[in-house]
Amino acid sequence: MSDKILPLEFEKPIMAMEEKIEELMRLSQDNQIDFTAEIAKLRSQAEDVRNKLYTHLTPAQKVQVARHPQRPNLLETVKMMSPDTWVELRGDRAGTDDRAMIGGIIELPSGPVMVVGSQKGRGMKENLVHNFGMANPEGYRKALRLFYHAEKFKMPVLTLVDTPGAYPGMEGEQHGIGQAIAFNIREMARLRTPIISVVTGEGASGGALGIGVANRIYMLEHALYTVISPEGCASILWRSAEYAAQAAEALKITAQDLLEFEIIDGIIPEPQGGAHYDPALSAQRILETVERAIAELKPMKPEQLLADRYNKFRKIGAYQEQNAAALSS
Repeated sequence: MSDKILPLEFEKPIMAMEEKIEELMRLSQDNQIDFTAEIAKLRSQAEDVRNKLYTHLTPAQKVQVARHPQRPNLLETVKMMSPDTWVELRGDRAGTDDRAMIGGIIELPSGPVMVVGSQKGRGMKENLVHNFGMANPEGYRKALRLFYHAEKFKMPVLTLVDTPGAYPGMEGEQHGIGQAIAFNIREMARLRTPIISVVTGEGASGGALGIGVANRIYMLEHALYTVISPEGCASILWRSAEYAAQAAEALKITAQDLLEFEIIDGIIPEPQGGAHYDPALSAQRILETVERAIAELKPMKPEQLLADRYNKFRKIGAYQEQNAAALSS
């Protein structure tokens, strides 16, 4: 990215090394002193520290990466996936265009695809426009309109999920947020076209599931997918958000955990340090994963797609009975 990357709390030792490198480069230019060897050594050390750090991130640290303010959002990602073909489709056909939920058509190598997803802003002004990625009922109704449109014209659906949840305010309740999400879940289960979902950042609560019923679900390496935020969970269980790190560990919200539980179908590797360090590479990897999924799903008949989706969600959270002796041991 052209902007300077904002360091996360656990990245500050790396940032200190990079600042030292910049200082040596300035001294080298100003005083014509050769610091090439020292700079190369520091860069190598910084890279080693970064590699070790990102190989062993804790769930709480992954939460920080998933929420990084410079993490690529939906509009940035789709325009890098298909720079010249993105056409946004607006409105729920009932008088409202919820800017927290974005949808449109892009032309991929496999053909046209309907993309729908939550949109976070870049900075406070944009975040206010997009309501921090928290859609109102009108946003889910717009998403459903676009799902129907994709089904009518036999286009695959791609949903990009990055939301802390649906908007929890009074207005959302008054307009029927629970009903809107439930209706989307039911209708997505019935949709007679391939559906692929990618959790690109924070996938939380019913707000994520309202656009997340898919044949194939993928997550970026440092994304999270959870029924409740770690802070919300900690506030309920420990009566304090200070225990969010423990909640993140207990909730099993990382891509690695969810792949092990067979809730998702694959993990999309991120550039070293997170998607915000190289958004173009991240978008390319999403594109490659989506294209493989489309190639797998497109030959399937509508009845097969419905059965595939049904079986996928029926096996999530399957109960395994254990005898009393095993439980007491």
